[in-house]
Amino acid sequence: KQEILCTMEDIVHLFAMAAPRLSVLSYGLFISSFLTMFYLYQWDTPQRLRGKVLKRYILFLPEMRMDLVQEERKQLIREVCHGDKEALLEKEIGYNKYHHLIVDNAHGIIYCFVPKVACTNLKKFMLILKKGEPYGDPGNVTEDVHTSGAITFLSSLPKHEIAVINPFVRLISAYRNKFEHINDFFYPTYARNILRLYGNYSNPPQTAREATALGVRPSFKNFIQYLVDSKTEERSPFDEHWRQMYRLCYPCAIEFDFIGHQETLQEDAEHLLRILKLQKDIRFPHSYVNMTSPDSVENWFGTVSLEDRKTLYKIYETDFKLFGYKKPEELLRN
Repeated sequence: KQEILCTMEDIVHLFAMAAPRLSVLSYGLFISSFLTMFYLYQWDTPQRLRGKVLKRYILFLPEMRMDLVQEERKQLIREVCHGDKEALLEKEIGYNKYHHLIVDNAHGIIYCFVPKVACTNLKKFMLILKKGEPYGDPGNVTEDVHTSGAITFLSSLPKHEIAVINPFVRLISAYRNKFEHINDFFYPTYARNILRLYGNYSNPPQTAREATALGVRPSFKNFIQYLVDSKTEERSPFDEHWRQMYRLCYPCAIEFDFIGHQETLQEDAEHLLRILKLQKDIRFPHSYVNMTSPDSVENWFGTVSLEDRKTLYKIYETDFKLFGYKKPEELLRN
């Protein structure tokens, strides 16, 4: 479903990239497609050709299409970082730079995990790689992959990967996971203060179970009020579940080779396995695909004031730009 727009330069680059990995049959098909694209170029101006959708000529090689998608994602990060790299790096100072970087020495991989972005399945995948051949099924892993003892964190390796999600959808997921259910850590650490500061509770229940029994919890509006309050980060840095993704993974300091999106996770994971030449050895577990629709996002933010929405976007604007997510214009206007 990805639309790819090609210029002649793109076509030549595509041919050079694809030729070494083609079978005899595929090579013939690709030559035919290449000549067709060249013919279109000869009879069209580059300006008009830019607007032609040529994806049908490379659908028989999905890995090539995914290579182009990866290059687009990486190029976007380079452009955004180039525009304000010093400011972005300055904001990263003071955080544990290695806490979210998981290492697999045998395969030369560093994976930056972002909470609420298929984090559990990707950690299981890294654990399977760490254990080596014969590779098991990540779906059968029963170990607690969220403990540092089960996985290895960064030392220094050449390959890097990152998985991201629409920043506002991630906030909805974090809220639902941490505040809609009994949570004996997040309730006393965050929810009680949110209720006291923004929920008109002078003395909220002491425990998560008491609060649940009374039907007391922070609303999504309260959660956003907490995030946009300038005093919040004066007290302590954002929790990792809602800290900006660029402050977890440092894409302006680390040149990532692979960027996965939650919205295309299964396809991205399969492409990664092909790159690692492990597609015949490991099957990436099917993950829950976040089905939060644009209408649903608007519903979640329906109780949030326009001023708070605009402030929230400013807080997460860098994530939107770095990872190619469209500015949510519908949420930022009256």
